[in-house]
This record gives sequence, structure tokens and C-alpha cells, in this order.
Amino acid sequence: MQTFIKTFAAACSASLVLAGSAAAQQQKPTPVLTEQVSAADVEMAGPALWKVADEDTTIFLFGTVHALPSGLEWYTGPVREAFEASEMLVTEIPMQPQDEAKMQIVALTAGMLPEGTALRSLLDQDQRETFDAAMTRVGMPVTGFDRFEPWMAGLTLTLLPLMQQGYSPDQGVEKQLIALAGPDMQFGALETIEFQIGIFDSMPQEDQIEFLITSAEQVDDTKSVVDAMVAEWIEGDPDGLADVMNEGLESDPGLADALLYSRNANWAEWIDQRLDQPGSIFIAVGAGHLAGEKSVQDLLDRRGIVATRVQ
Repeated sequence: MQTFIKTFAAACSASLVLAGSAAAQQQKPTPVLTEQVSAADVEMAGPALWKVADEDTTIFLFGTVHALPSGLEWYTGPVREAFEASEMLVTEIPMQPQDEAKMQIVALTAGMLPEGTALRSLLDQDQRETFDAAMTRVGMPVTGFDRFEPWMAGLTLTLLPLMQQGYSPDQGVEKQLIALAGPDMQFGALETIEFQIGIFDSMPQEDQIEFLITSAEQVDDTKSVVDAMVAEWIEGDPDGLADVMNEGLESDPGLADALLYSRNANWAEWIDQRLDQPGSIFIAVGAGHLAGEKSVQDLLDRRGIVATRVQ
């Protein structure tokens, strides 16, 4: 379950937004002072961009990070040119402002325990001690997540240290692209909000608790893990990103399939079918989907569709 922190950060839009919404409803955390990632920390080669095209259709594939610190200049060169030449922006899920309100409702409905059941009552003594220590570390009361199902608490406990140390979903690539879109830009999505949240909500309770405790154990390491991912992303090194993400991935093939591989297959089919219609599309999805074996590009290649690297 250690892979989850890396995978969700680069693979699921809903996780960052819903966890951010949940965190915002809690007591304001005590800031944790630490050095933030800045443009000076990484070589700015530029995130990877691919193109799939036929006679009358062009589809760009851009790997994103859903929460970023401020100060990273990635919207330049081929990425900017491709986006400005596109007629439609397609993200993992609908991400317009009105969609965020729906996401909060869906997430909080799915992520709440039954009345009368408290999160900490689901944990054994050792687990409670680990969880309580992590909550204290991020400046939260130990009972602050008592209404949350373990998966919701785990996501929120993963995001809180990032928010405290300079990361923000509002700085995420998708939100920035939406803000940069011209008045004629159309918007689409590969999945529904309900589907993405369902990935987490359908996890067996014992797996949810394992993820929660892993998040608690690694609360001090979350930022360094995501920093490493962002460094590989901004350098345009999908193989390096895959190495960071896939460390330990083999130990949880079910989770890897649910979060990455089965969704990649669905998206490859979507792209294959979309090539039958004319137009120019800019697809922005978590960078983990465009890295390593069974990436979207790999699955497109198996269909005889070539994705050409343009940045």
C-alpha cells in the first residue's frame, strides 16, 4: 500500500480535489515550515507531451500533476502551442467550478461513516497510536476525521502535509489549463466524478485502513515523495517518473490495475474511437498514466496507433 501515495498523486484528479475539500472543512492546520519546491530546484526541460494524429484529427497527450507549488513555469513552447491550437480540453473528470461543488457532495456522501460509528473505533490500539501521532504532527485534533471512512481520512492525511508545505490543487495543471482556455474552448472528460470516487470507496475496509495507517506512518515523507515525482515530471522524464511511481507497485497488482492499467485501457479505446472524428483535442491526465509499461501510449501502440513525442 506504500505505492498508493505516489500513484494517487499522479493518477487521480478526484483524490486531490475531494481531499482538499475535506481538509478545508477541518480546523485550520498548524503550518509546517519547510523548504518548498521552486523553479530553481529543478531543471526546466519541460513536461512530456505526445501527439496522435491521422488525416483530420490531432490528439495531444499531456501528463499532469494535480497539485503543484507555485512558481513552476511549464506552460511554454510546444505545450502552449498545442493547447492554443486545440478545440477541446479533455480531463480525467469534469473540472469546471460547478463540478467541484458536485464533487464535494458526492465525496462527502460516499466518504462518511454511518451515524454512530467513529473512525478511530475501527482501529486497534497500535493503529490508533500511529494515527493519533500523525494527526498531532499535522496540527489536527485526533478526533478531527472521526466521521470519515478510512479511505477519505487517508487521502486527507496525505494531502494535508502537501498543502501545509506549499502544494495546492489550485496550482494543479488542469485548473491552470481551464483558466487559460479561450472563450471558444470546449471541455470534455474521460470519466465521471462518481467513477473516480468509487475507486476509493469500493476498496475493502481492511485495505482502506492499511492505506490510512501507511499515510499516517509516512506523513513526514509525503512531500519528499511528491517532490521527486514533480522533479521527474518537469524534466520531461516519463521513465524516471515511472521508476519513482512504480517502486513497490508489483506488490499490489489489484490497486495498480484499478488506479492505472484498466483506466489506461479505457482511455486508449476512447482515443481510438475519437480518431474517427475530425478536430484537435488536448488531453490532460495524471502523468502516471503516460509513464512506464501499460501506459496509454503503450496500449495505443498495441492498437497500431503511434504516439509521437513532441516535447
